[in-house]
Amino acid sequence: MPQPTVSILMPCHNAARFLPAALDSILAQTLEDWELITVDDGSTDATPEILAEYARDARITLLRRSHGGIVASLQDAAEVARAPFLARMDADDISLPGRLEAQLRFLETHPSVALCGTQVEMIGAELGEGRLRYRDWLNALVTPADVACEAFIECPVAHPAFCMRRESFEAVGGYQDKGWAEDYDLVLRFLAAKHEVTNVPQVLLHWRESPGRLSMRDGRYEETQFRACKRHYLKRLYLNGDGPPLYQWGAGEVGKRWLRDTDAFPIEAVVDIHPRKIGTKIHGVRVIAPDDLPPAGDCRILVAVGAPGARENIREWLDPRGFREGDDYRFIA
Repeated sequence: MPQPTVSILMPCHNAARFLPAALDSILAQTLEDWELITVDDGSTDATPEILAEYARDARITLLRRSHGGIVASLQDAAEVARAPFLARMDADDISLPGRLEAQLRFLETHPSVALCGTQVEMIGAELGEGRLRYRDWLNALVTPADVACEAFIECPVAHPAFCMRRESFEAVGGYQDKGWAEDYDLVLRFLAAKHEVTNVPQVLLHWRESPGRLSMRDGRYEETQFRACKRHYLKRLYLNGDGPPLYQWGAGEVGKRWLRDTDAFPIEAVVDIHPRKIGTKIHGVRVIAPDDLPPAGDCRILVAVGAPGARENIREWLDPRGFREGDDYRFIA
């Protein structure tokens, strides 16, 4: 068959309940020049039969393997993909009909962008406040600058919405299993390699929330592993080489979790506005008031706060004093 424009990678493990709807959403794409590489990752339900039925379409390839997890499945799929662009799809989500066409058009008109996602709508199980806040946060990241500034808060692109240049994907090493979330790791490697990442400003994916989803039951997605991933890439992206002293803004619950990891990078002092904390020590680090910070250019600041509105308030304090987000200070969570 002729080379397709985009190869879609879709691992499947015991996905029979929602799999037909996911596959139908790919068949309904306005862009028809695609190949879909499905990987049956040792399923024990009807997933293999469903995939085999849909693979009657010559654009759909079915790979079978013993159960090895999502990273191994993605590596297998990427190895046989033939297109210059790679897209992701999960077996329980819905791609809206114009998704692939919009993403490829975006990449063609934004040559500096190596990976783009889309805005998303959550479907399925009832959404808690945290997931709704994450959805709204992610959907607001629609420029490479947005993503670069916010990348150490959470994964700034929904994994099943990935669409990326194969050349850039291979240059950063493709999917790897480092003991933490494979999608977040890939995004941060793109950024570390100076590739731009962003989201198309359209809702083009319905992302299913389910109590059984992988991120709810796999240890690689636990908070401690996310923080380990962030520490690893903070060193590469922001704390590499010599630089001015490092401060942390935030001594609440989010800040304390990071202060427990001060062996990762030494913190000069932690900034807080609570009068009872100022002058004390938290996890061996002294607490100072914002006015005690060195001037812009003489320090770097990791801002670890989680209260609603806190990030906006801190920006309003730092920016007028000459601190530049991304250079002098960066938000983490």
